[in-house]
Amino acid sequence: MTAATTAAPGTAPPPPPPPARDSAPAGALTGTGVLLRFALRRDRVRLPVWIGALVLGTASSLASFESTYADAADRQAVADTLGSPAGLAMTGPARYLEGDYGFGAMLGHQMLGFVLVVVGLMSVLTVVRHTRAEEESGRAELLRAGVLGRHAQLAAALVLAALANVLLGLGVTAAVVGQGAGGALLYGAAHTATGLVFAALAAVAVQITPYARGASGLGLAAIGVAYALRAVGDVGGDGGSSALSWLSPIGWAQRTYVFAGDRWWPLLLSVALAAAGAWGAFALSVRRDVGAGLRAQRLGSPTGSAALGHPLGFALRLHRGVLVAFAAGLALLGVMYGSILGDVEKMIEDIEAVREQVARAGGATVAESFLSVVLIVPAIVAAVYVVMAALRPYAEESAGRAEPVLATGLSRTRWAGSHLLVALAGGTAVLAVGGLALGATGALSGSDGSLLWKTLGAALAYAPALWVTAGLAAVLYGWFPRVSAAAWIVPAYAFVCGYLGELIGFPSWLNDLSPFGHVPQLPAAALDGAAWLSLLTLTALAAALLALGLAGFGRRDLDTK
Repeated sequence: MTAATTAAPGTAPPPPPPPARDSAPAGALTGTGVLLRFALRRDRVRLPVWIGALVLGTASSLASFESTYADAADRQAVADTLGSPAGLAMTGPARYLEGDYGFGAMLGHQMLGFVLVVVGLMSVLTVVRHTRAEEESGRAELLRAGVLGRHAQLAAALVLAALANVLLGLGVTAAVVGQGAGGALLYGAAHTATGLVFAALAAVAVQITPYARGASGLGLAAIGVAYALRAVGDVGGDGGSSALSWLSPIGWAQRTYVFAGDRWWPLLLSVALAAAGAWGAFALSVRRDVGAGLRAQRLGSPTGSAALGHPLGFALRLHRGVLVAFAAGLALLGVMYGSILGDVEKMIEDIEAVREQVARAGGATVAESFLSVVLIVPAIVAAVYVVMAALRPYAEESAGRAEPVLATGLSRTRWAGSHLLVALAGGTAVLAVGGLALGATGALSGSDGSLLWKTLGAALAYAPALWVTAGLAAVLYGWFPRVSAAAWIVPAYAFVCGYLGELIGFPSWLNDLSPFGHVPQLPAAALDGAAWLSLLTLTALAAALLALGLAGFGRRDLDTK
């Protein structure tokens, strides 16, 4: 018996040695691969839909340009008209207009800025969904209680966003490779680099606020600021090379002058900002607790508003931020379209395809015909809000917040119906805001005060189509909650067939499958008996769909997976 195992008489034995550790402490990135595979499993439908829609939109836009502006004279006419301040603000820098305005240059000039906004949206929502939303639900804390590195969740989200943007870049490259391999590769790389920037900025945003909606709002605000800086910068300065544009990641992508010079070095700025943002996000993440944000939470009011005690008031409070954001976005879109209304006749006089499309709309003036064609765009944007609002009950149900509320005396019909009512009224309101902005700016640009009320009425004519969209979302949520995301097909289909289909030449019956295809094209068309019948039919269909959806929700179990 050794001294190490014996003790002096009357004394306590020595404590046993600590057990040998089987492995070293978990590293900061331990578990990243497992979380990444889980994130891929969760987004196996969501991300392919995002990527597929963007690639299809790019291919459709290119096909539209090729069919609409087949002659070089038509393309040059477009280049001449887009050289105005309003045209540059809507599209991109004037450098694209200086050389051969081919189909690739038209993509880089007219479409790249708009598409990058959607790419940024995809990146922001992806990162927030797999980081801050997980913390807010409490799942992140449970996972980190196991063998999981402190940076694993953020790293997995950023890698997922990077993979999505790389696949998007490859898809876009393949869609436009016919315009030249080098330019196509640069065009795809611009999408990838810009998406990485907004993913990194979203990673920083999730460290600041403790709420997923707040982080998404900060990310969307960054996208809006980047687009505004690009628009203002392209209008002023030496051929649109204002310093403001160089403060925007979207401006950097457009200043690659894809298919009009093909310079790669501006994308280095995007890569540098993305790397700096990711590093900053990791550094900030260790300065806060799980579930908390760096920004101190504001103390709430000691007493709640009386409206919060009613289902409708509470639903309106939940939807308020998104509703205001969409109203602001549609107001900006209306101002941009309205600013070119005074020059629209000059813009289309040498473009036969567009002139024919506007002529088919009829109307006493070219401005009225043009309005009837472009109003489908703000209507579709409003439909995006309607789908988001109509599916909000499913988010509340999946998060477990609906069950405690419905355990009280509140009926299912009142609870779900309050969200649907906000979707209906909110969609109509943002549509009216867009119509007012477009009409007011167009009245000033075209020196025709009557356009204000004509445009507002024409915009509100799309309200029944929005209500049908909400009804379809309600039916899917009420009866088939697992596939409720299929409601997004309605605005996507309306854009492809109702807007791009007119330019590409799709058969008219395809547009008739969309509720937006049955809206009279005001102010060009007359609001006659047939038009009223169509609007009333859409309204009746919307009411039936809403009732059917609420009936389905009342018959099924909550949180059906």
